[in-house]
Amino acid sequence: MDDPRLIGRSVARREDPRLLSGRGRFVDDIQLPGMLHAQFVRSTVAHGLITSIDLSAVREVPGVVAAYTAEDLLLGDITALLGRPTHEFVPTAMPVLARDRVRYVGEPLAVVVARDAYAAEDGLEAARVGYETLAPLTSEEQALAPGAALVHDEAAHNTLVDVSLFATEGIDGIFDDAPCVVHVSTRTGRQNALPLETRGVVAHWDDREEQLVLQTCTQVPHQVRTVASRSLGLDERKVRVIVPDMGGGFGLKCAVGREEIAAAAAALRLGRPVKWIEDRKDALSASFLAREQHYEVRAAFDAHGTILGLDADVVCDMGAYSCYPFTAGIEPLMAAAEMPGVYKVPAYRVRGRAVTTNKAPTAPYRGVSRPQYVMVVERLFERAARELDIDPVEIRRRNVITDFPYTGVNGITYDPGSYLEALNLCERSVRDEGWYERQTAAAAEGRHIGIGYSCFSERTGYGSTAFAQRKMAVVPGFDISEVRMDTSGAVTVTTGTMSHGQSHETTMAQIVADELGLDIGKVRIHQGDTERITYGWGTFASRSITVGGSAVRLAAAKLGDKLCKIAAAHWDIAPEETELDRARVRRKDDHSAVIGYEQLADIAYLRAHLLPKDVEPGLTATATFDVFNDGTFSNATHGVVVELHEGTGQVEILRYICVEDVGVAINPQVVEGQCRGGIAQGIAGALFEQVTYDAQGEPSATSFMDYKVPTAQEIPDVTIHHLSTPCAFTETGAKGAGEGGTIGAPAAVLNAVNDGLRATGIELDHTPITPGTVHGALRGNLEHAS
Repeated sequence: MDDPRLIGRSVARREDPRLLSGRGRFVDDIQLPGMLHAQFVRSTVAHGLITSIDLSAVREVPGVVAAYTAEDLLLGDITALLGRPTHEFVPTAMPVLARDRVRYVGEPLAVVVARDAYAAEDGLEAARVGYETLAPLTSEEQALAPGAALVHDEAAHNTLVDVSLFATEGIDGIFDDAPCVVHVSTRTGRQNALPLETRGVVAHWDDREEQLVLQTCTQVPHQVRTVASRSLGLDERKVRVIVPDMGGGFGLKCAVGREEIAAAAAALRLGRPVKWIEDRKDALSASFLAREQHYEVRAAFDAHGTILGLDADVVCDMGAYSCYPFTAGIEPLMAAAEMPGVYKVPAYRVRGRAVTTNKAPTAPYRGVSRPQYVMVVERLFERAARELDIDPVEIRRRNVITDFPYTGVNGITYDPGSYLEALNLCERSVRDEGWYERQTAAAAEGRHIGIGYSCFSERTGYGSTAFAQRKMAVVPGFDISEVRMDTSGAVTVTTGTMSHGQSHETTMAQIVADELGLDIGKVRIHQGDTERITYGWGTFASRSITVGGSAVRLAAAKLGDKLCKIAAAHWDIAPEETELDRARVRRKDDHSAVIGYEQLADIAYLRAHLLPKDVEPGLTATATFDVFNDGTFSNATHGVVVELHEGTGQVEILRYICVEDVGVAINPQVVEGQCRGGIAQGIAGALFEQVTYDAQGEPSATSFMDYKVPTAQEIPDVTIHHLSTPCAFTETGAKGAGEGGTIGAPAAVLNAVNDGLRATGIELDHTPITPGTVHGALRGNLEHAS
């Protein structure tokens, strides 16, 4: 008989028929009677004091209904907090609308509400804002320079976070005595997460329920509810957040934005629904950005290539404000805590800083610092391999963690993984395909082919304990699920996670269907509604299946226990003598004795007098799940083959191989989709995407003419090999899979490019790697390769 289990099978995505046939419902699809449209007057200067905001002409524009400043709406600020001393963290309030000062180009100053989006845009043109312009800070060097002007008066040296988490005793002596010390200085470009669907909200007051309803595209609906209620001065029960279908998020939408709150305030003021949809110009330049980081890192090795110590200084340019709820600490704390990664690093010292500048604020973006610190550590191993004349794969073999559980110098315990196995399989795949021979042949022809690798782990399943170590005032972690069966035997499941493309409607249903022995068509997943879901932390950090899926499975198991209790009472036997079997409960001693779920539901709801005394009417079960250790770690090795074209400096990716281990893959097709999508975003950061600013703080990229996004032509086919080391900490054995592709790609691509440049003696350590840089390097021009 075929195995009826669904976990581990590539079940077709249940979302696709709706989405591909145009029956999806996104924020901009929502139309309500009397709905108005909002747009924002935004700062045109990067740094300045506001001397005046004149909206009188705005209100005269045909179609404009209202225009409000901060003084009109009187909203509470958005303030993200860490429970750290003032020398480590400085909180900064982010006003919903700027009041007396602007800190970046695009900062919202006023909201214009009109009968349609076109009139709202016309209204923006009539706004008159006066500034006393101040010199902007557009780089970390300017921000940290002695005597620099302050972005926030309370943040001395323009530093929001400054932590030294680890400092192994005697580390200076280790470096003094080491036979080999290598140094890498890396910089990564500022990026935009670029979800296909930009941010947006429809806000209205529901008189019947006495609730402000926000239909918005967010990864964290409960956090939006909390911020909205506090900023607007409403009881939290008076705010309902609903998330319809969502076209991507990638971390950008797990920070609570200002515009959603301002649009909601306008809806309350006017007593009419208000819609705001972010246009692509604002999304590229004024929305949350990410990634701009600078690392100065040393590594000490012995003569055999064994790493002895790691010494790192990390500076993250976080822009003008801390994002809620993660704060400006999100990137430096991640990097500092987890940089040793897959390697057995015995001594470690790190300083992590978050610097504030006159740029749009940053938020989490797929990977959160791990693409950056993996890149720098992988560059260190490449450099040490060259210095010690050791094969770059072999030096990794000598240092990856092989004995589990392993507690690192950073105090984190790594659960079992397949670090060495993944590395060996990836290299063998590259060799078996003949790429090393092709590389040699190409060199003889004067062509430049490079082969690069990256080894990494992705920490997933962060529970409350792990997040508490960051000392966040708002500590994410647990998840809650309810599983409810109706009288027809169908099941409705709620989860506090929030899908924005990850196939939760399919994978969560697979978990429940397997647990209860149901046809997957009988399972319906509900998410993204604060009124229907007790509480949830949303989706980020690859937590949906690890934490949310575990809660779902536990709730389904509880419901299964209740079904067995009801059936056991019917037969007058112990519940332990029954088992679930394909939408039925059967006796273990007589498989012909079965009771279907519909019959049991009939008893639970319609004939409750037949229930045993210790069983309550109805078929509902709720469960919570949290991870009370350091989480779990997926791992992978990426192997990349590139060709560098001498005439243009173009980097062409000829081959991409990924060997990944995410524990039990609930749906392998979904895992592969996550991996491929992540790799595409990682390649984008390595070769294409960057937001830069001129000396006045004006962003360079305000359209796709200026911001280079790779297309299908630039992204190669990716071969994925699966390994499986089941996780002992999650209910399904799954580890997270959402960010690994993005984490590994930049390092692998950069290493491949440098391998292609080996004859020039030039090495590149910054991303994105532009054609101009490669062209200069191939010509041996250090100036153009810097």
